[in-house]
Amino acid sequence: MAGKILLEVVTPDKLLLSQQVDEVIAPGSEGEFGVLPGHCHFLSTLRIGELRYRVGDQTNYMAVLWGYAEVTPTKVTIMAEIAEKAEDMDVEQAQASFEKAEERLKAGGLPSEVKEAEISLEKARLRKKIADRARKTSH
Repeated sequence: MAGKILLEVVTPDKLLLSQQVDEVIAPGSEGEFGVLPGHCHFLSTLRIGELRYRVGDQTNYMAVLWGYAEVTPTKVTIMAEIAEKAEDMDVEQAQASFEKAEERLKAGGLPSEVKEAEISLEKARLRKKIADRARKTSH
């Protein structure tokens, strides 16, 4: 398909997405990177962040929690530990997880417990942001 690039998002459990898209923006560990059809080959690690992909005028969102991205001129493969489409997220559940993670962080504890609470808060904040965005665009 001229002007398109195949985006595949894979988790250990399943192939979550396989779609021809116009553009991909991924949360690389060194910062966000964008991919258009014809991009050069490269590999990147991924951090917790928002994966965006555009089809025509519509931008879609997905939460990605760590992993790798492999880019070729015709395909982007995202291999994520966890990935979740915005439309599959529950806004109330995302809000509850966010509040619980904030409480865990406020409680403090051992350095390892604090670090774990910080990661939980980062994941919950991401899910809440994406779930809120999906709710706004669906109304």
